[in-house]
Formats: sequence, C-alpha cells, structure tokens
Amino acid sequence: MVNLRFFLIVFIIIGILSCDDKQVFDEYQTVADAWEINEKVSFTIPELDSLQDYNLFINVRNNNSYRYSNLFLISEMKFPNGKVITDTLEYRLAAPDGQWLGTGFSELKENKLWYKEKVKFKEQGQYMITLQHAMRKNGEVNGITSLEGITDIGFRIEYAQNP
Repeated sequence: MVNLRFFLIVFIIIGILSCDDKQVFDEYQTVADAWEINEKVSFTIPELDSLQDYNLFINVRNNNSYRYSNLFLISEMKFPNGKVITDTLEYRLAAPDGQWLGTGFSELKENKLWYKEKVKFKEQGQYMITLQHAMRKNGEVNGITSLEGITDIGFRIEYAQNP
C-alpha cells in the first residue's frame, strides 16, 4: 500500500512538471540511417493567432556517430502568399573538449536551437518550414552527401509570452 502511494505521488509530480504551457507546436521527423544532402525535412505550421508573438526552435537529436562539432542548415520559411525567406544557419553541437551539448542521459543528445525570436504569423493560411543540412568538410567544395549521426529533426513553436 505504501509503495502504491509512493508511485502515485511520483507519477503526479512528473505529470505536473512535464506540463509545458509555452508549447504551441512540436513535431519531429526521423532521419534514416544518414541525412542525405538533398533530403529536405518539412513542417507545416497550423494557423496561429496573428497578434501573438512566437519563438521558433529547431530541435536536433544526434548520437555518437555524428563526427562534427557543429551543424550547418539551410532553412526556408514559406509564407502563404508565396514569399520565401532562406537562411543559412550554423549551430554548435559539441563543446571544444568534445563533450556533446544538449540534453540526454545516453549517447542520444537533443539540442533545442534558436531559429527566430518574437515572430508574428500575420498572413492567413499555412506556413511551411523546410530544413536541409549544408555540411562540408574543410577545404572541400562539395557537401557531405550522407550525414551520419543525426537521428531526428524537429520544429517547435512556443509563445514568446504566455497568452
């Protein structure tokens, strides 16, 4: 009976702590054995309040097969009216001593990476975010065709301020 109460209390505490009142959208897509250079990962954003400010994040899960300390991405934000904003982004995934940044207890690490801050989605309709890697070895023109060690790519939207 005491064990049952203990587990019930722990379960309730975990449930309360795991509530995320900032989250608006959070979706992941699994990358196969390797993230191919021409493979684009896309996320369709649901219609959001046009008066609200949002913070946008790219989530990257990697394991020890990833051989680099950083990650270069090309992002495209497609607006409902057809406009496209393209950015080349660089993120650090490891510290100078080789320790993985991010969270996780095993070899799998998750990095929540800033994409855009205080964004308003003013146009009605669907927005789409498309990501692809743009990794290259130093001194080489051609990109790395198969990027190993990235397991999942995610996109997250949070309220900039709670509504």
